[in-house]
Amino acid sequence: MSIKFSRRRFLGNTTAFLTASAFSVPLRAQQNQNNPDLLETLEEYVPKGSLKQASARFIVNQLGIEKAIAVCKRIGLYGIDLLDPTEWDIMRENDLVVTMGRAPGHGGIPKGFNNPENHDLLTEIYGKWIPVAAEKKVPNLIFFSGNRNGISDEEGLENCVKGIQRIVPLAEKHGVTLCMELLNGKDHKDYQADKTSWGAELCHRIGSERVKLLYDIYHLQRSEGDLINNINKYHDAIGHYHTAGNPGRRDIDETQEIYYPAVIQAILKTGFTGYLAHEFSPKNGMNSLRRAVEICDVH
Repeated sequence: MSIKFSRRRFLGNTTAFLTASAFSVPLRAQQNQNNPDLLETLEEYVPKGSLKQASARFIVNQLGIEKAIAVCKRIGLYGIDLLDPTEWDIMRENDLVVTMGRAPGHGGIPKGFNNPENHDLLTEIYGKWIPVAAEKKVPNLIFFSGNRNGISDEEGLENCVKGIQRIVPLAEKHGVTLCMELLNGKDHKDYQADKTSWGAELCHRIGSERVKLLYDIYHLQRSEGDLINNINKYHDAIGHYHTAGNPGRRDIDETQEIYYPAVIQAILKTGFTGYLAHEFSPKNGMNSLRRAVEICDVH
């Protein structure tokens, strides 16, 4: 049954999302959402382009799941990234997509497939949640390379391939895509998957359409730049995108250095049909999110 929204419900107390340590809300986002825009003050937006946009969890985290759903519908979003399984049903009941799901218990960003000591645990975790994701219509699950901790890039690649191959048959059977997030080593020191070429080589060695990259535009601008050339070169390995402005991981407006309309146009020219989720600390609550949707609505 879909949620029924009322003015009283929106003005009353809301239920916060469950907190997950690996995806906790940055302090800036909390400060900027102490007085988040209510639904009735948020101008509606109907995207005209073909790009399927979503919000990452921490932008709407302070709203509570029900109000977040209403905001998504108000501004033409397809869904929300990085939700826990406890939130998958309510999204589906409201005709929204969990555009990138989490597999609880994986240990967070530092503990990834690049270390064989993690393989048994990660195989168990993803073995549990891949079938559930398929049942709940969650198309993607996030995973991480892990921190280097002295592991060379080549050794990390080999270890990731061996570990991920253990769960690829299950992902292929259930039609769930596993997306490894690329992060920059300045914000996430020692993280191994900090270059597009490294991630693309991983996907090439595994050779499955069910293993792709989560290309975070902000992180890759920080770690290597050359965004459009890399998107063109490695687009076959990319299954999902995140946005944020640089510097500061703030709004994707004219105050930062990435010109998003050109980046989005390049993404669309590759034939991309997946999801792009906004993952920044908004300066103006949900109005910032709405503006991001409009900026990326290239057509």
